[in-house]
Amino acid sequence: MEIIMKAGDRAQVVDVKKQLSDIYMKITWREIANDYFQKSPSWFYHKLDGIDGNGGRGGFTKEELQTLKNALIDLSYRIQAAANRL
Repeated sequence: MEIIMKAGDRAQVVDVKKQLSDIYMKITWREIANDYFQKSPSWFYHKLDGIDGNGGRGGFTKEELQTLKNALIDLSYRIQAAANRL
């Protein structure tokens, strides 16, 4: 279940870290932040924790969540291709 928080006219998903709990410690989130979002790791970790840069509530917008989804799909294809090369 995702939790949506309205911030003005933008909705944000704030429970992404919980949704990723089974792979959370297996992924280098710093690389996801850099490669797919062109943002800093701290920006990304704040998003995962559901806070904004000022300590208030925040999270991923729907567009950012789609980017994260696409990044994980891309990474899964790359892992499968690497495994198939063995």
